[in-house]
Amino acid sequence: MSDAPSDQVAARPLSDHTLIHAGKIWDIVSDVVDLGPTQVLREYVDHPGAVAIIAVDEQDRVLLVSQYRHPVRSELWEPPAGLLDVAGEPAVVAAARELAEEADLRADTWHVLVDFYTTPGGSSERIEVFLARGLHEVPEDERHVRLDEEADMVPVWVPLDDAVDAVLAGRLHSPTAVVGVLAAARARERGWDALRPA
Repeated sequence: MSDAPSDQVAARPLSDHTLIHAGKIWDIVSDVVDLGPTQVLREYVDHPGAVAIIAVDEQDRVLLVSQYRHPVRSELWEPPAGLLDVAGEPAVVAAARELAEEADLRADTWHVLVDFYTTPGGSSERIEVFLARGLHEVPEDERHVRLDEEADMVPVWVPLDDAVDAVLAGRLHSPTAVVGVLAAARARERGWDALRPA
């Protein structure tokens, strides 16, 4: 058993919860949190959560897609990803759906690679990153029609080692790419056998 620390869910009581703004995808809320000797006001983005997929092919290449991210005014290279916006849908099912929709791929094996909070001081967003292997293409007549921002996505296959180099050189900035690529490289070093089942 590891001596490394482990995060613990430890919700504090609220004396007030206020919806500040109801957004299209996420809301902005305000909580008055009881910390025992004092109460504090915290405003944050209330997010439904998301999934991302590190798809690794038989040549140890990882799939990245280019997507414009307006808040940072940048075209970012990211793994396929999407919101947990279907009520009751398990995260791995959402991941499989997103991989098919954004990359026209299905996977034979799924594992949890890593999960993380993107900005725990200002957002409840949690992203679960899956490793997808045993890849094959979705048949042409079953493919998703890409619209809006998905229509301009450009997929590329990048050798995993080159993707790691791009992360460490500061050429990749998407958190799902940075975290997912580094986690995949470490998982590969361990022979892919220390992963959690999906």
